Amino acid sequence: MNTNTSRQNPAEWDEDAQLLSHTARDLPMGRHQFHKERLMARIQQEQRTRTAAAPDKAGRFRLSRPAIVLPAVAAALTGAVIAVVASPAGNGAGSGGVATGPALTTTVGAATTKGVPQLLDRISLAAAETSHPAVKPGQYIYIESRAADTFTRSVGDKTTLASHELHRRQIWNSPDGTKGWLIDPAVNDSPEGETLSLPDEQGNPREAGLNGPSYDYLAKLTTDPDALLAKIYKEEKGHGNSPDQQAFTTIGDLLGESYPPAELYSALFKAAAKIPGVVVVQDAVDAVGRHGVAVARLDETSGEREEWIFDRKTHVFLGERSVQVKENSGEGALIKPGTVTYTSAIMNRAIVDGIKQTPSQAG
Repeated sequence: MNTNTSRQNPAEWDEDAQLLSHTARDLPMGRHQFHKERLMARIQQEQRTRTAAAPDKAGRFRLSRPAIVLPAVAAALTGAVIAVVASPAGNGAGSGGVATGPALTTTVGAATTKGVPQLLDRISLAAAETSHPAVKPGQYIYIESRAADTFTRSVGDKTTLASHELHRRQIWNSPDGTKGWLIDPAVNDSPEGETLSLPDEQGNPREAGLNGPSYDYLAKLTTDPDALLAKIYKEEKGHGNSPDQQAFTTIGDLLGESYPPAELYSALFKAAAKIPGVVVVQDAVDAVGRHGVAVARLDETSGEREEWIFDRKTHVFLGERSVQVKENSGEGALIKPGTVTYTSAIMNRAIVDGIKQTPSQAG
């Protein structure tokens, strides 16, 4: 049951357990309440006129991208752990469960607009043909991935780049999004993880939406690519550094730690093909070293390129990464071109019958 999705065609998966391998990204963060308070304070201080979104059910921040990227938030904006905020002791906000190292780097791959519609069409067709069992009430969507990120760390008056090394992340979510569990040493030091079955800041159950979708929410979305993209542009208006980049990011988030029905999954790629500025990167590498072809887009303001990486032959999603490709100024200049601010790789997706149950434990 515990299948490496990079080695198996999704159409051949066991319908009772395995799900298609698709984009798994979103914004993993450091210790939930601590980083929420620290990050919100910095955002309010630097940009009084903008408001950051609340953390989602998975303990991840979904932020509006400010036109001026804060140094401490820059890595988080396309997926880096919210561990960029310095701790009270000034030693950086790392998690005790994840080793830290130097900044993650890569060779910036060449990008081209040639072949974008054709590639996304092939990915869309592969998604539509994938066997996609429904999630029943009482079951959970299980996703296991590997992730790493680069962040800024301040000690006294000196700020440097560091990274959380590659680590395992496991998440469980109920179809309605009201119950869940997360085990991620970059989020919580406890090996047991933490509950995601929490209300919002006002004590109300969290409502699913574009920035925090549940399976039930996704099942109700339109599957017409034009209508879907129009909805994304309308609801995300005013967020991010540009409407086009925000639309691309939102689609990436919808393909993240969630489970879109097959028809919607296919429609999302057709919608992405209609966003100006989308490019192909012929050689991109996921968090565990698997090479593939990437659908990507450059945020002209931040200079960071968001890449969705697919198997070159099967078009199965392998992982995602965000790469700095342009020089920044000020404190942002620390993040040099070639810096990988976030990288992930999907290792397993499954429907399981209990929270914290893994596919190998299923009877």
